[in-house]
Amino acid sequence: MNVAVHSFRPEPGGRDAAVSLRNLTRRFSGRDVLSDVSLDFAPGEFVALIGKSGSGKSTLLRAIAGLDDGVAGEGTMTVPPDRSVLFQDSRLLPWKTVLQNVVFGLRAADADERGAAALTDVGLAGRETAWPNALSGGEQQRVALARSLVREPRLLLADEPFGALDALTRIKMHELLLQLVRQRQPTVLLVTHDVDEAIKLADRVLVMEAGRIVVDRPVTLAHPRAKDAGFGTLRADLLSALGVSDAA
Repeated sequence: MNVAVHSFRPEPGGRDAAVSLRNLTRRFSGRDVLSDVSLDFAPGEFVALIGKSGSGKSTLLRAIAGLDDGVAGEGTMTVPPDRSVLFQDSRLLPWKTVLQNVVFGLRAADADERGAAALTDVGLAGRETAWPNALSGGEQQRVALARSLVREPRLLLADEPFGALDALTRIKMHELLLQLVRQRQPTVLLVTHDVDEAIKLADRVLVMEAGRIVVDRPVTLAHPRAKDAGFGTLRADLLSALGVSDAA
């Protein structure tokens, strides 16, 4: 049977549209990195995507973000038109101040006011005129988070944003992200290698293997989730899906 395959970019949906993916495929050097992926995210849902290195996690995120012209498939990819990407490194411009980094590219008459408010939200009020190299790694990532949220996205795509942080700073960033997501209620896709991080933050955890979604689990544990009796069971199940024993 012949299947029509065409290249496409995300199609903007309504402001409250859920993310909808149908039959996404991405090939590199003849190998499928994404293989016929179909997914739906509800508006305001926090989804975590985990998997081994090379499983296709970041490729899927880049496709949803509209950063990959090589994605193909039969069907559609619908995403909210207002979306932001948060990367593992802050990607701040060193020759611009903190506030200038936050509002960079934001075309609004009240851009500076919105930028200052976003910095307050991430705990950096008063640091507007600081230079990026004067900030710690955690503070730089807070600036990057403010830059993502100042645009009031309905979809926040986060590609291992806390992977380079120390354990204590990571915990603080988890708490901050949860607080801001509850306030602003964007749909979130978090790519991470950290199973504990996925369980603590997400409403739903997906496991990717060889370009396919092989596990799709809701997370119904009470916060703080690490203290919930079901945390260990879910953790063991997800590690097993990744081919890792809980003891290891």
